[in-house]
Amino acid sequence: MFDRLQAVEDRYEKLNELLSDPEVINDTKKLREYSKEQSDIQETVQAYREYKDVSQQYKDAKAMLEDKLDPEMREMVKEEISELEEQIQSLEERMKILLIPKDPNDDKNVIMEIRGAAGGDEAALFAGDLYRMYSRYAESQRWKIEVIEASSTGVGGYKEIIFMINGHGAYSKLKFENGAHRVQRVPETESGGRIHTSTATVAVLPEAEEVEVEIHEKDIRVDTFASSGPGGQSVNTTMSAVRLTHLPTGIVVSCQDEKSQIKNKEKAMKVLRARVYDKFQQEAQAEYDANRKSAVGTGDRSERIRTYNFPQNRVTDHRIGLTIQKLDQILQGKLDEIIDALILEDQSSKLESVEE
Repeated sequence: MFDRLQAVEDRYEKLNELLSDPEVINDTKKLREYSKEQSDIQETVQAYREYKDVSQQYKDAKAMLEDKLDPEMREMVKEEISELEEQIQSLEERMKILLIPKDPNDDKNVIMEIRGAAGGDEAALFAGDLYRMYSRYAESQRWKIEVIEASSTGVGGYKEIIFMINGHGAYSKLKFENGAHRVQRVPETESGGRIHTSTATVAVLPEAEEVEVEIHEKDIRVDTFASSGPGGQSVNTTMSAVRLTHLPTGIVVSCQDEKSQIKNKEKAMKVLRARVYDKFQQEAQAEYDANRKSAVGTGDRSERIRTYNFPQNRVTDHRIGLTIQKLDQILQGKLDEIIDALILEDQSSKLESVEE
């Protein structure tokens, strides 16, 4: 662990030099990159330096005990040693956590995509429930929500809804929501009172900035069309809706939420950039050693991650075996208990690899 900490401190000092280099100062991209890297490791370096300082005080105090001291002074030194031992232990635990590899996307805004899957209208209604749940959670975090594209069913549900959540650290809290969500309940249309099982899928993409993923205009095909409402009826006679096709990857994004073609294209570009960035990340993740993967995971979107059981007012997260009898509260956006448990499990898993 200490070899790694020393390497981090050495890198911090090197970044100090680089950030004073005129060539770097005149290169906006490098200046931004190095500044962020330094900011990311600053807390770790401060903790390590404090640890070295406290460790030196501890050695000095232990050396004092070898001298001839009067009983009162000896007792004071022993008390100081005891306090320093506690500080050292506390700093060691803190440094272990700080050495856990930080997800570079954690501070970013997110683009969430929710789609009704198996279950027809009931799946679409459940997709609507999930959208409202995440919206209320976002509001509780003082994050801003912006709908990018929505395909409603006319009965309060969504075949698909794509929306952006703007807020510092949004991705760090929501990244574990990736996957298939299952609902068990009696549909309103079910006369016999039988419980039906339906699913909706959730994808959480970090917002990608232009400097992170380069998309050339020549690689994009732009199609415009008249936007439509539920059932396909035309709601706008102007060609304001936009469809972008990224030719190298085949990724297609449509947006018709705004009346302005320019605004629809801007929104569609945000989603396209995020999906292209996510595709590259998924490919990199696939190459990652499976034995090192977190128990929580953020990769496989076909994985069934959670069940919402209405008759028993129960929510179960299958990845960590967490069951909570508060379905009504959770659907109101009170997700902290689940999200905190997922983050803790992920940290614990990564901490084990740091200690090896």
